Amino acid sequence: MPRDPLSASSEAPYPVGQGARPQSPPRPAVPVEEVLTLRIALGRDKVGTVPTRFRYEPEHPYEVLVTFHLGRPDEVDWVFSRDLLRDGLRGLTGQGDVRLWPAHCPCHGATLHLALESPYGSALLEASAPRVRDWLERTYAEVPEGAEPDGGPTDAQLTALLLGDLD
Repeated sequence: MPRDPLSASSEAPYPVGQGARPQSPPRPAVPVEEVLTLRIALGRDKVGTVPTRFRYEPEHPYEVLVTFHLGRPDEVDWVFSRDLLRDGLRGLTGQGDVRLWPAHCPCHGATLHLALESPYGSALLEASAPRVRDWLERTYAEVPEGAEPDGGPTDAQLTALLLGDLD
């Protein structure tokens, strides 16, 4: 009877070099998403809430996409670095359009403040720091800190792009 080609064998299916192990196929990249309700300052003594989606795409390992759902057909997207968000949980960081800092609110506990500026206006938002931290840790489980360059173009690809040598 012929040998079943799909049956498991005790032999290595491929030649393996000394000390090397067969590589398992890479796991597909999985986006990391969380919807949080952020508080927004609407005036001196007025606060509202904004459902906000935090999204991390491993294909863009340095970016965090934050989408504010304002109750209109359109949404407002902000993109900033994952490192900026991490640093904002530790201390004041950012400049220009995005600034982040940790705070403590007697009513809500540990919070993360986000100050956003655009040509259309500004906003001061507050998020639960533990919830943001938990989400951020899931992004680092997907793409560990320091492994980001593996997800982007190589130096050779960037050089080819800059020189116009794309095939």
